[in-house]
Amino acid sequence: MRSQYINELKDLKVKLLKMGAMVQDIIEVSVQALAKQDLMMAKRVYKLDDDIDVLELEIEEECMRLIALQQPMAKDLRTIGTIMKIITDLERMGDHAVNIAKVTLEIGDEPLIKPLIDIPRMARLTEDMVKKSLDAFMAEDIELAEEVAHDDDKVDAIYEAIYKELIEMMIENPKLVSQSIRLLFIGRYLERIADHTTNIGERVIYMVTGERIEIN
Repeated sequence: MRSQYINELKDLKVKLLKMGAMVQDIIEVSVQALAKQDLMMAKRVYKLDDDIDVLELEIEEECMRLIALQQPMAKDLRTIGTIMKIITDLERMGDHAVNIAKVTLEIGDEPLIKPLIDIPRMARLTEDMVKKSLDAFMAEDIELAEEVAHDDDKVDAIYEAIYKELIEMMIENPKLVSQSIRLLFIGRYLERIADHTTNIGERVIYMVTGERIEIN
């Protein structure tokens, strides 16, 4: 029974990594759609999000089945509980990517008011944070989990710079208000994705140590 449980837990972790890779992909696609103003690509984000939702439910059901049949204790129970928390954060990241796609569709083929430099930087950082937080989970690496919080500070700093720049542009030219606000929303969605990766880091620390710590 123990051997079967270990194998099933390994399978769960593999599915979790798959879900994480899907989230990295949906972030990239949503921001690329904006940068290229590719409306078909933006619409593809909705399908990617549906796939993420399906996998989330599958992982959740397997977690519940393991708890019911194996009745894990202590560290094992924290591990399964952590997986269930992580998939919730990953699913919400997917939702934020959908929000980015929605804004892209609202902007349509309207010329962008500024070159997109900082938003793609934020996206790359958040994608890396997703990977890093899941690597920390797989390796049970507390230091790596804490690194995610430092990366979150970088994302926050970029968002603050975007915010200040767009506010100044709106003050100087009120005609830019509509798109500026939409770009601010996109920055905010990426900032929230980064926050969810920090949540994962905190769950990893709890899984390993049994202590609840806020790392940011």
